[in-house]
Amino acid sequence: MLTLKMITEETDRVIRGLEKKHFKDAKVAIAKVIELNDKRRSTQNQLDTNLAEVNSLSKAIGGLMKEGKKEEVEAAKKRVAEIKENSKGIQAEMDQAAEEMQNLLYTIPNIPYDEVPEGFGAEDNVVEKMGGMETELPKDALPHWELAKKYDLIDFDLGVKITGAGFPVYKGQGAQLQRALINFFLDEARKSGYMEIMPPTVVNAASGFGTGQLPDKEGQMYHCEVDDLYLIPTAEVPVTNIYRDVILDEKQLPIRNCAYTQCFRREAGSYGKDVRGLNRLHEFSKVELVRIDKPEHSKQSHQEMLDHVEGLLQKLELPYRILRLCGGDMSFTAALCFDFEVYSEAQKRWLEVSSVSNFDNYQANRLKCRYQDENKKTQLCHTLNGSALALPRIVAALLENNQTPEGIRIPEALIPYTGFDMIK
Repeated sequence: MLTLKMITEETDRVIRGLEKKHFKDAKVAIAKVIELNDKRRSTQNQLDTNLAEVNSLSKAIGGLMKEGKKEEVEAAKKRVAEIKENSKGIQAEMDQAAEEMQNLLYTIPNIPYDEVPEGFGAEDNVVEKMGGMETELPKDALPHWELAKKYDLIDFDLGVKITGAGFPVYKGQGAQLQRALINFFLDEARKSGYMEIMPPTVVNAASGFGTGQLPDKEGQMYHCEVDDLYLIPTAEVPVTNIYRDVILDEKQLPIRNCAYTQCFRREAGSYGKDVRGLNRLHEFSKVELVRIDKPEHSKQSHQEMLDHVEGLLQKLELPYRILRLCGGDMSFTAALCFDFEVYSEAQKRWLEVSSVSNFDNYQANRLKCRYQDENKKTQLCHTLNGSALALPRIVAALLENNQTPEGIRIPEALIPYTGFDMIK
């Protein structure tokens, strides 16, 4: 959530940023926030004035009673009653303005950093870097959904039977490969100084609002209506919300957490778009990195996270590229985001496997996640997160890019975790 200080003191910059994200009616929304904030402040001033007058009259009444001035006492009491009644109406106006302003602020996205390129969608993202190993496949190379069937690794039809489309069943070496990747990613995160968290996979609405999934992506989340709980779309939600309504000590920063969870996304509106096999699922496994940091250190933290994810892809021997997302393709909450994609040689296309984002103080303002500096001044933290990594498309690329006439080769870094070097 954008801070009122930024909106009121840097109005033009905020509007330019929202227009860069192609937020509709940016000027109208910001003008309305300022109008509601002015009303909230003016009514608060009226209440303060009324309270001061009530306090003054209350003190005076005691003196008047001692002096026996009954008429003046009654007049003063009548005036106190009038002021209190008037204050009820003013309080209602202030509460309504504050509520409307808060609800409006929830619908306004974060503004992008200056280094975010202009653009409307994926075609306008900027390729920052390419790396990894080139792949040469046999002429009869298969896509991963056919490899999964050939080697009995993943049963998509069984998932449909048990639950529905987008809920695959991993079997045998397919399940072992999943577990190997999870442990590999967690071990690499711990080596980089991240403390592992095992959070719940359902959260309350307050947590969804805290990280910005609500109200923006309500339609993409699975909602348990009876208990008013949501299945998490990413571990970012429960892990970041650990620090909701918390004041940290500056010495605790940066906080580094990692978590493996199952993730659930309805993927509403995506039917017919690249949905074969593991390309787009409703339930999938992911290891997430979350950082809480000081404003002056968050860009360094962001770079360290990017380096970490790149290192994972290098160890998995996958061809990859890093994209700097344009304003129109960024998430609702991000101020700066880089996507990692791996190349699927069999599908001849790039597959997104990670987004690494800096949210500046946008999430922290929603969460009320703050820290106290050495001068005992309380400030908003910066929050960051990134996938390290999401498993489905990593598995797809590993199966497709490592297929040989003898079987599917396992990257060297994974062999200690799988216990085998080839899927046969």
